Amino acid sequence: MPKLKTKSSVKKRFSKTGSGKIKRNYAHKKHNLSSKSQKMKRSARGTVLLDATNYSNVIRFMPYA
Repeated sequence: MPKLKTKSSVKKRFSKTGSGKIKRNYAHKKHNLSSKSQKMKRSARGTVLLDATNYSNVIRFMPYA
């Protein structure tokens, strides 16, 4: 059976933790930051774990993660 390819977009956006959960970045932090509130920008720092409802969609494109 041939090797499966990892989706390039998933490779750039998600990473797997040691316990097997998926880590993601917050959205809406790249441009037009002057129109966004300071509270939103502060709360969107760092990374967060992926929600369980989206887990199956993302893991499908990461066959070897």
